[in-house]
Amino acid sequence: MRRRVDSTDGILLLTVVFWSLNITVTKYILTEGFQPLAYAAVRYSLATAIFVVVTVTLERSLRIGGRPELVQVGVAALVLFLNQVCFVYALKLTTATTVALILGTMPVFAALFGSLAGLERMTGRFWLAAGVSFGGVGVVAAGSGGDFSGDLAGILVAVGISATWAAYSVAIAPLMRTYSPYRISAVVLMVMCVPLVLVATPQIADQTLDLGWLVWLGFAFAVVGPLVLTNVLWFTAVHRVGPARASLFANLQPFLAAIFALVLLSEPLSRWQIGGGVLIGAGLLLAGRRETVAAPAE
Repeated sequence: MRRRVDSTDGILLLTVVFWSLNITVTKYILTEGFQPLAYAAVRYSLATAIFVVVTVTLERSLRIGGRPELVQVGVAALVLFLNQVCFVYALKLTTATTVALILGTMPVFAALFGSLAGLERMTGRFWLAAGVSFGGVGVVAAGSGGDFSGDLAGILVAVGISATWAAYSVAIAPLMRTYSPYRISAVVLMVMCVPLVLVATPQIADQTLDLGWLVWLGFAFAVVGPLVLTNVLWFTAVHRVGPARASLFANLQPFLAAIFALVLLSEPLSRWQIGGGVLIGAGLLLAGRRETVAAPAE
């Protein structure tokens, strides 16, 4: 008997649409003059403030337990910091379409790091899937023209987005057995924002604010939608239907994001990108379902 589409499917689809659209929105914002680190630091500082208020309102506390948990928070914050640096610079160096397609490798990295952490065992089928997915990355890179100062450098940094977010998902897994997603998000973001603001200070001081209303509208969306609202929606849906089904929707993100970039930014979609995207998607199908609950990095 076929499962009926319900409100949870709508929540998951809306969440993935927001994540996908954010890649195009961020590319536009950076193209229009927002400096990468300044954008990331201000955006995450505002999101952190919102998460702290929401968490304190709901749970009356931000407390995280003993020293092992605090070490885990520190590791997660460091990896998330690296993830956001990769995110903004990948979009600065290459197209939103390319970044979106490369993000399709994220589940493969998550499974790989999960194996290294002893959380799951990899089969021969997984290694075949990994080879196909990374072959897809190679096809996308082959179509970049071999210019390490441009697209190819952006592709390498985009691979860093997938790798660091997968590492972050593994790092917070033990914390999620004890604490709510809201408390983890609030505390990790508070710690992560310290180095992010520090490294972004020169760009923040040099940042012009005369960027136009459309840029600021996009910035507001990037803070409230993909960072705050989608976390609430994602974990609500995961609680209802489980991580395996939710992850199926998350796998739509690279392809929806590529479509948004094509339509809204008029970015070209080459045969190389299409072929690479197909291979990355084939790798996901070969890998099968992965029970991940961390929301993709945006």
